[in-house]
Amino acid sequence: MLETLNQKLIVSCQAPPDSPLYEPDIIAAMAKTAIQRGAAAVRIDTPAHVHAVRQLLPQTPIIGLWKQKTPNSQVYITPRFSDAVAIAEAGANIIAIDATQRPRPDGETVPDIIEHIHHTLNKPVMADIDTLENAQFAIDAGADVVGTTLFGYTQETATQTPPGWDILRELAANSPIPVICEGGIATPDMAKQALDLGAYAVVVGTAITGIDLKVMEFQKVF
Repeated sequence: MLETLNQKLIVSCQAPPDSPLYEPDIIAAMAKTAIQRGAAAVRIDTPAHVHAVRQLLPQTPIIGLWKQKTPNSQVYITPRFSDAVAIAEAGANIIAIDATQRPRPDGETVPDIIEHIHHTLNKPVMADIDTLENAQFAIDAGADVVGTTLFGYTQETATQTPPGWDILRELAANSPIPVICEGGIATPDMAKQALDLGAYAVVVGTAITGIDLKVMEFQKVF
């Protein structure tokens, strides 16, 4: 599955929960559009959306995740193994998790969750990270692919703006597993730059499917 993503575009098809686009059928239509226009895979949030995409695209690689906010943890991307189970059962091929060392809501650890995903669900894991330290932590924990998804979105990296070119360059040069660039890729030229720096694949979300955020950006000038 991972080999099919090498040097390819992955489109993140997501929408805010308060958006009219949040309906599973609409997310699935976005995903089908992306695949028909040449994307190799899609990244999808929530079991309902993953299920809808799987029904419409039975052969398409899906990186699935479940964003859930809890009062006692800053981890929100597939924070528990039970969330990974739901995503896998909905039809995801690859399970994306927050692989930082921050405390998780039920006290589970990243190594334990990755091991359970491998042995119970028989699925590869995409480790979403923010720093080189956490990337190494995820690699040591057994992740199959690492993504720069959380760069700029954690307390440690909050003062920095994605994409994380420096972390991507360092990871691509030294990581024993594929490195996916995700976050802040706003133009085709930026996607090419990511590939030139060694990215195995590139995830683009807002620049392609983020209608809500794009409208809000334009609205600031009015």
